[in-house]
Amino acid sequence: MQKSDLTELEIELQDLKLRLARPGSDGIPQGSYARPDLPQQPVSAQVQPAASPSPDDKDDGAYRFTSPMVGTFYRKPSPDDAAFVEIGDIVKKGDVLCIVEAMKVMNEIQSDVAGEVIEILVEDSTSVEYGQTLFKIRKS
Repeated sequence: MQKSDLTELEIELQDLKLRLARPGSDGIPQGSYARPDLPQQPVSAQVQPAASPSPDDKDDGAYRFTSPMVGTFYRKPSPDDAAFVEIGDIVKKGDVLCIVEAMKVMNEIQSDVAGEVIEILVEDSTSVEYGQTLFKIRKS
């Protein structure tokens, strides 16, 4: 900013707002920007209690295949194609179960077990979290 005549720059994108200003411009004081009138509280990690299983989440002995990343879940390679797997399909280790789109990259998610798909727990084109159960597979 010193090499140009810029005194301030403001960029705003969806949930990010960035403002840069040269010291001394627009009455911005140089030095520390901490507010002395606000007490500084130490940041402590909050421990979340373990989630108790819901009545619908009973232990049925099925393998729970979870999402390896945060993103958008797709059951099909494209809107006009058939789904990778349906309930009742037999899958082998390495078979593609779905796609999870993360940061505009389509990641094919492969099964790490062999067995029968007994339940699909996520709707097509919905957001998924890391560790969220996507499929229940009865191991063979």
